[in-house]
Amino acid sequence: MRISTAMIFNSSVSSMNEQTAAQLKLTQQISSGQRIITPADDPVAATQVLQVQQARDINSQYATNLSNAKSALGLEDAQLSSVTDILTRIKELSVQAGNSTYSDANRASLAVELRADFGQLMNIANATDGGGQYLFSGYKGSTQPFSGTVDSMIASPSSEVTYLGDDGQRTLAVAASSQLAVSDAGSNVFMRVPAGNGYFTTDYAGTNTGSGVIDPGTVTDPAAWAATANKPLTLTFSVVGATTTYTVTDSASTTLATGSYVGGQVINLATQGISFTVSGAPADGDSFSIQASSSKSLFRSLADLIGTLETPLTDDATKAKFRTDLSSAQADLSQATDNILRVRTAVGSRLSEVDSVTSLNGDLDLQYAQTLSSLRDLDYTKAISDLTQSQTNLEAAQKSFAVVSQLSLFKYI
Repeated sequence: MRISTAMIFNSSVSSMNEQTAAQLKLTQQISSGQRIITPADDPVAATQVLQVQQARDINSQYATNLSNAKSALGLEDAQLSSVTDILTRIKELSVQAGNSTYSDANRASLAVELRADFGQLMNIANATDGGGQYLFSGYKGSTQPFSGTVDSMIASPSSEVTYLGDDGQRTLAVAASSQLAVSDAGSNVFMRVPAGNGYFTTDYAGTNTGSGVIDPGTVTDPAAWAATANKPLTLTFSVVGATTTYTVTDSASTTLATGSYVGGQVINLATQGISFTVSGAPADGDSFSIQASSSKSLFRSLADLIGTLETPLTDDATKAKFRTDLSSAQADLSQATDNILRVRTAVGSRLSEVDSVTSLNGDLDLQYAQTLSSLRDLDYTKAISDLTQSQTNLEAAQKSFAVVSQLSLFKYI
């Protein structure tokens, strides 16, 4: 076989190119710290790296969502905490208002503070998250949820504030199969509050002339009350001489109970599962109603209380009306407070879930990092050893080429 000078040169150059390329690749691996520079270096591992990296990126987005969820829920909890503080103050004022020594002016001064509280509650209900989204408007984040004034509500006792949001709860994906609610609809927070004791409400007839006052009552058997037909019930008093009796009838005029009236003594309707107390001196024909509880907004309850405090007391009938209305307002506010606490408990539970899932996501991210490290990280000891060997091979190829390139018959002629 004949070996030409060109073949020798080409072979030597090719060998040096291969050694240089190997040295360059090792240099890139050492500088990057990764053994996979291109997918061709390890196709199987490169595919696995891509899959793990995608999973890690998704987990990183979940971590971002968890951070956003914690921020949103923390803001909501702070607003609800303010509502709780305001309600605590309102209940304190309502207790003060029951002081028998207070004059109309004293009660009116309390109403001034309550009007300010109404405005604060309205501001909280219309609070935003700082990004222009209303906290309590459901899915309608860009719509202001509540509108109304205390004066218009006092002028029309049957009116309510206007709620323009919906019942939706905004959610964020915090895991592969987990959606976490990060808001609560204002309708559930401020509007749908059970009136009275939560089961029924008590009220007086507008024609009452005596000083009889009925309390909000108590449910002794919720199932029996739920099964009671022909609601509402009516409690009517009859006065003959020094004897006062009462009769309880349903809407079908069926008598459910009768008895002698003793002021301050509990009237127990065992069959209906309820009891209530009337105090004072009802006049002949005075009556009170007992009907199933319906929803009543926090704003309506506060407006009722303000209207009650701003109404002058002129006789026994208006004083009895005041005490009954005040007692009802206090019961409504207690229900509103309980509802706020219920929502705050749910928010707290979701915040706890955020912390738990955040911890799990952190563990998962660490696992992904370890997997990526095992797939693509470089073994520096082996890489440096290979680089040293590659440099030696390149030097040998260069030296041998230098010697072989000098071989020529012309030197011997």
